[in-house]
Amino acid sequence: MLKAGFVSLGCAKNLVDTEIMLGMLVERKIELTDNPAEADILIVNTCSFIESAKDESIATILQLAEYKVTGKCRGLVVAGCLSQRYQQDLLDELPEVDAIIGTGAWHRIVEAVDAVLDGQRVMLIGNTDTLYDESMPRVKTTPQYSAYVKVAEGCSNCCSYCIIPKVRGDFRSRPIESIVAEVKQLIAGGVKEINLIAQDTTSYGRDRYGVPQLTVLLEELVKIEGEHWFRLLYCYPKYFTDELIDTIAREPKICNYIDLPLQHIHDDILKEMNRPDSQADIRTLLKKIRNKIPGVAIRTTFIVGFPGEAQEHFDTLHQFVAEQKFEHVGIFTYSQEEDTVAGMMINQIPAEIKDERYHDLMALQCQISEEINQAMEGCIIDVLVEGVNVEQPEIVFGRSYREAPDVDGQIYIENAAGIKTGTILKVKIMQGFTYDLVAEKL
Repeated sequence: MLKAGFVSLGCAKNLVDTEIMLGMLVERKIELTDNPAEADILIVNTCSFIESAKDESIATILQLAEYKVTGKCRGLVVAGCLSQRYQQDLLDELPEVDAIIGTGAWHRIVEAVDAVLDGQRVMLIGNTDTLYDESMPRVKTTPQYSAYVKVAEGCSNCCSYCIIPKVRGDFRSRPIESIVAEVKQLIAGGVKEINLIAQDTTSYGRDRYGVPQLTVLLEELVKIEGEHWFRLLYCYPKYFTDELIDTIAREPKICNYIDLPLQHIHDDILKEMNRPDSQADIRTLLKKIRNKIPGVAIRTTFIVGFPGEAQEHFDTLHQFVAEQKFEHVGIFTYSQEEDTVAGMMINQIPAEIKDERYHDLMALQCQISEEINQAMEGCIIDVLVEGVNVEQPEIVFGRSYREAPDVDGQIYIENAAGIKTGTILKVKIMQGFTYDLVAEKL
């Protein structure tokens, strides 16, 4: 039997595409393997969001290409954003690559594999208007108890620093019925955590129904019976409505967790980023969220070193982070990307200044995170158990509603030997550190 090895890079949205492609390969009776040395076909689903992501993608391609010499590999397929963005360049400059699949052609993965096995070298790009649905085969690569559900594809925001609209196409939402059907399938299979994702989740439905419909979707999803929770990721501020806030506050199955990428707070920089929100808008929204959603945990991201970011702009951002005390913050140094408006700006910031601002803001957030975690001591909270400490089997670890998978910290639960992965456990927080918490089982 043919064997395929797969590497998925980048975000969770890319991972969903990977899982659908894996499902299509399994339907084709191709066996999946974690050992690249055993694979007849190797496939990498790439990311090209920023320079470091491109570098990682190229390095991974070259690493896998070595198995054409040292392993059984008969073909190397490159899919995803890097393929969409650099199509012909990849074929011309990387002779090791046998097939290129763009972001609008992931559903042609079997066609690409068959062509490669037939000795052809192909490029399948297609239009960036595809959407998956609940009827498509899928091999979940996340833990059995957790899954990502992509409610929309593409983006129409056109932030000046971002290449995503060019490689993923315009924003396009899936039908509510399709999403509900997929979630029911996942829950029936034992999933306890549904992470709803898109490039701009709060815009869900605008293109299909004329107005945002995330609240309507959530109201349908919470009707599904069972012990599970829903988490919203990538929620842009513009369409974070009062109705949505009220729905999250009212529905116990929706995590009181808001992932709200703000990117900056100074109005000058927000304008240059082509972000539609002002500092006043953002402050008003954050106040509403905190006033109406009890115990809410807010995650956000910021970009430092954007072109033209003067010291006063950064100082405003630094003060804002100090005031707001977000539960989770991701900091990125600005990456100058070709084919973007910001990439062509003349007032680029030197790398050393970007790095200095990154470390300055990260140090501040580390201090804030530790204060917040220490304030959690004594709280009682539900935790989704994810695994067992190998060296100390009586300790298990997991996440509460306050921690999203892959990006936030974990909770370590003592005296919990024998608790199965995927169990939702009630615990009492005993001690808080910068990123992690220690708890005892109740």
